[in-house]
Amino acid sequence: MFFSRVRIETGAMVQARLLKECQGDLYAIHQLLWKLFPDDSGGRRPFLFRQEIEKEQLTIENTRRGLPLFYVVSQRAPVPVNGLLNVDIKEYCPKIKAGTRLSFDVRVNPVIARKTDGKENSVKHDVLMDAKHQAKARGITDSLEIASLMQNAVSEWFLEKGNVFGFQPENSDMVEITSYRQHLLRKGSNRIRFSSVDLTGVLRVVDSNLFEKALFNGIGSAKAFGCGLLLVKPLQG
Repeated sequence: MFFSRVRIETGAMVQARLLKECQGDLYAIHQLLWKLFPDDSGGRRPFLFRQEIEKEQLTIENTRRGLPLFYVVSQRAPVPVNGLLNVDIKEYCPKIKAGTRLSFDVRVNPVIARKTDGKENSVKHDVLMDAKHQAKARGITDSLEIASLMQNAVSEWFLEKGNVFGFQPENSDMVEITSYRQHLLRKGSNRIRFSSVDLTGVLRVVDSNLFEKALFNGIGSAKAFGCGLLLVKPLQG
């Protein structure tokens, strides 16, 4: 496996074109990153990614501030795209023992499946909106109480993922939940709606083999659109 930091080339024309093409368009961003894996074009997506924004601490080049920056975990080493994308690559073979404490940062698409009258299969719902609707159905109207229930629903969802992937948040009440967004993507006549939220905190590894699957394969759904990549680092001190 490989962990890469992908940056847009510094040419002003390149930056302007990519920003125009990719601004808020997760389909375009996904297609852009596919260019790093030319031999896999059209096959199963061989990577996870997370989009961030370049900040001054990453570079002394003031002109780079505010540009998209991508972290990518992939099965094969990505190939830089001349004149378009620069790539800093390192092998990614973490050996993490059970009991290890790590800080984490992950953007997820939290969903819950519920049975719906008249439908054979369960329907997936946004965990936060589901909690909001459930609260209102119980007659709860206080906005702060509803917000607390929504956050608790995300924490419970993440705890369940931890059980599946061999980790446990050190204190679910201390998991920071930020940047909730609802996305609407259009591709021709098709529409995709999903939400994303950023979770940060401290976790403890319970099962190293299961945890490795989380690092390599991601958590949750909407991975094609920048969700699921679990970023971790050792705690300081």
